[in-house]
Amino acid sequence: MMRSRFTRVLMMVGIGIVAIAVFSFVTMELWNWLMPALFGLRAITWVQALGLLVLCRLLFGGFRGRQGGGRRWKREMEQRWGQMTPEERERFRAGMRGRWGCGFGSEGPAAEPRP
Repeated sequence: MMRSRFTRVLMMVGIGIVAIAVFSFVTMELWNWLMPALFGLRAITWVQALGLLVLCRLLFGGFRGRQGGGRRWKREMEQRWGQMTPEERERFRAGMRGRWGCGFGSEGPAAEPRP
């Protein structure tokens, strides 16, 4: 059992390394194909493409990972919805329809069948 777990971890590390290498290669090829022709920039190496990917991850994604925030938000909203009275629900639907347009909730023009 320990051996299979070790091989599984080793395989996942290998897949991760191959994925990073492939993403870096694709980034390098796209950069070298587009950027010099469009903007007159220099071609980059594979290592520079890897650095560019890391920089983009830092600037736009961070390294926090996903912690189920979307599921927690959905669960909290379902609890709130369950505690609302029918009048509060309708007031909420009307406010959302006013803010985002038709089609929010079960009532309204979007729920009617189209001719």
